[in-house]
Amino acid sequence: MSRNDDLAATLRGLDGQSYGRYKSLTGDWPAGDATLTIVRVQADPFAPPSRVRVTLPGAAPEELTTTADRRRALAGFLLRRLRRALRGTSLHVDAGGPEVLERSAGRVAADGTVTIELGVPMPGPKRRILGREAATLLGETLPDAVADLRWSVFSEHDRAAATGFVETVEDAVALRAALADRGLVAFVADGAVLPRRSGVDDRPLEGATAFRSPESLRVTIPTPNAGDVTGLGVPEGVTLIVGGGYHGKSTLLRAIEAGVYDHQPGDGRECVVARDDAVKVRAEDGRSVVRTDVSAFVSHLPSGEPTDDFSTTNASGSTSQAASMVEAVEAGAGALLVDEDTSATNIMIRDGRMQQLIETEPLVPFVERIRPLHAERGVSSVLVMGGSGDYLEVADTVIMMDSYVASEVTGRAHEIAAQGRARVVEHSGFPPVTRRVVDPSSLDPTGRQGKRRVTARGVDTLTFGEQDVDLAAVEQIVDRSQVAGIGRALALLGEGVLDGTVPLAEGLDLLDAELARGGVDALLSGGRDAIDLALPRRHEVAAALNRLRSVKVRELLRD
Repeated sequence: MSRNDDLAATLRGLDGQSYGRYKSLTGDWPAGDATLTIVRVQADPFAPPSRVRVTLPGAAPEELTTTADRRRALAGFLLRRLRRALRGTSLHVDAGGPEVLERSAGRVAADGTVTIELGVPMPGPKRRILGREAATLLGETLPDAVADLRWSVFSEHDRAAATGFVETVEDAVALRAALADRGLVAFVADGAVLPRRSGVDDRPLEGATAFRSPESLRVTIPTPNAGDVTGLGVPEGVTLIVGGGYHGKSTLLRAIEAGVYDHQPGDGRECVVARDDAVKVRAEDGRSVVRTDVSAFVSHLPSGEPTDDFSTTNASGSTSQAASMVEAVEAGAGALLVDEDTSATNIMIRDGRMQQLIETEPLVPFVERIRPLHAERGVSSVLVMGGSGDYLEVADTVIMMDSYVASEVTGRAHEIAAQGRARVVEHSGFPPVTRRVVDPSSLDPTGRQGKRRVTARGVDTLTFGEQDVDLAAVEQIVDRSQVAGIGRALALLGEGVLDGTVPLAEGLDLLDAELARGGVDALLSGGRDAIDLALPRRHEVAAALNRLRSVKVRELLRD
């Protein structure tokens, strides 16, 4: 991209004028064969940054643009390259973390066109334009950095790095696509580095023990670039991850739950993948539940209220987890990921002694539903379990973690379980999943001033209309831009995808089809929005909908 002398001259001419005059810059500013477009100008210095788009025709090579996955990966590489180039400036590039997501901030077209969008805080303290500073920012700093995104200026090292990035993502996609045919829920490659440096540092832990699969569960899957990759194949059915405290149980499960996303080279989890429909569930005190059939896990209530049409504004740990499990199944989950550390004990297990003492318990523990959930509904489960031996007898596979070393102990676990049953099975089967018909008018993002208000506040909170949706317990959300994408997806559901007759699961199917056709552009409101978005999964969209306190359900459809 050439430096934009016209834009720089115009900005210098605005020096000292009222801040609102920045709006006169809106539109296209050609720079050679590239175009810089000022999409939106902030109203004042304290508003969210202005939005700028740069379009570079023919900047990407043909060999890296042949598939949608390769284009997504190349866009991820270019965003990270641009972020490094602009470090120390006021320009904001939404390059994300180690996950390689489809983003509105960076796109590569099949014809090699590269489009970059970024936030630019237009300088102007005291609401007066700093024209010379803005001219340097948009006329020199940005064009110089963007010019380095062209393949033609890449060094051999840069080209190798970009190709390696793309091939790493392509291999992860191939691994994930192979899981279902092999009867697997997840795959963890030998040599993967699973521990992270800390809860706020997602980089691989230095000096960590590299993962090695137990021979009995070792599988080999071919990939298009790295060749055959060998590692742990987590089979469908019921899998327990057991072991002592601090031995790597939860670390393995967290790697699996993150495996629904592709990861950048150097992350350590590049070849750790999970099925697209694997969903982490947990207890969540205080969340709202709207007309959800929790009868699979709550047989009755002392108040006499129905459990097959259950609502509350303040769920307990057990009822919230029950709701999350059936909501995940309703939304199409093929595997549930559960960690006892974040679960409600009484929804997970009730031992024999407690059965004898309490004869009128309304809760049906997951241990009694877990096998029929797979046998009758095709939904597998992967559980971290260190405190309840009752799960040993219902497990198909038991993986022991000992000092971060995995071994299979299924046979030994079944021997122990056969020595004596500690509890009596009180419930059998898994009841039909009730389909809910959501009232689309209850998915209204309009704020008090009549304007759409959909804002991501970190990874934990979505502002939707006048509500703040607490997403802290939706653990597979990894990026602020995903939250923004979830908000736009909810608005899209309410604006026509759901018509008041379509069950939620079918509405999510329609949403998936719309996003498959249009990608992240489908969430950008016909170009009206100028924000950073990442494409969300249906499962996180459904989780947000289920936590939206304004949501209304018109009808329950039962099989």
